[in-house]
Amino acid sequence: METGPTIRVRDLKKIFVVSRREAGIREALASLVHRRMEEIPAVDGISFDLAAGEIVGFLGPNGAGKTTTLKMLSGLLYPTSGELSVLSHVPWKREKSFLRQITLVMGQRNQLVWDIPAADSFELNRAIYHIPSADYRQILEELTGLLELGPLLSKPVRNLSLGERMKCEIAVALLHRPSVVFLDEPTIGLDVTMQRRIRSFITEYNRRYGATVLLTSHYMADVEALCKRVIVIHHGKLLFDGELAALVHRFTAHKTIAVQLRDCDADLSVYGEVISCEDGRATLRVPKSETARVTERLLVDLPVIDLTVEDPPIEEVIERVFAQEAV
Repeated sequence: METGPTIRVRDLKKIFVVSRREAGIREALASLVHRRMEEIPAVDGISFDLAAGEIVGFLGPNGAGKTTTLKMLSGLLYPTSGELSVLSHVPWKREKSFLRQITLVMGQRNQLVWDIPAADSFELNRAIYHIPSADYRQILEELTGLLELGPLLSKPVRNLSLGERMKCEIAVALLHRPSVVFLDEPTIGLDVTMQRRIRSFITEYNRRYGATVLLTSHYMADVEALCKRVIVIHHGKLLFDGELAALVHRFTAHKTIAVQLRDCDADLSVYGEVISCEDGRATLRVPKSETARVTERLLVDLPVIDLTVEDPPIEEVIERVFAQEAV
């Protein structure tokens, strides 16, 4: 029996109406009589589907419409127009059966109570979602093990570090084992070690429960580690929807060759654009079509100790996507 997508979005739009005025007393007084209103399209006709169990990166610069989209998908905002469904529910109806199957984690915005131990906030969520005590103990034990929460649960939330609090925020959001998880910058502000732990946890949660995950992040390491597919939006419009590898292939015309030499005395500019050359290690940018030929020449002409050919960093690829959209 065929089933539809877990998340279905068709021509989704969200327009905010805001007041505008120039600076100055005259303009301020004039606005008391006649306020000039302006429509700002935050999300402008995007469409996509997510299948059960997918982890998809949702990318775009600040103000692109990512968070607005997540809020509509989770039912916090009502769209201006378009259609969307999550688990066959209309999100803004906020039905209990829908809310019990989703969660939204938004970076550094708290759902834990600041002045009480994290465990008490967990217990509060258990009551809200009517989780049976036996199931709650099992789930809490699993989350505690995966996220190493043991020594944190008895501390008041205000005494936790940012990384510790973020782990608890993610855990409390997953106590009811949602099958759809919206993550808005879940690793923002965390150190590299903590980012890696959060990514590992998301991967394991997806593997264990087959959850569908839509992730926004400015850390491209998150996207590369978690997402085979990415959706890119800018100014509320969809620019790309497909595999991350296809994005790299489509929006890059060059490869990066890193070559370790005994020294950098040779004129490397004859092989390609020299990005750096220091302590015998040189980095060149060459056209894709020339990669094989340049690699062969380097190996024949120079005393090469080591050589690697790589795609450009994903950050550079994303910047290129936005730059082409702006032209």
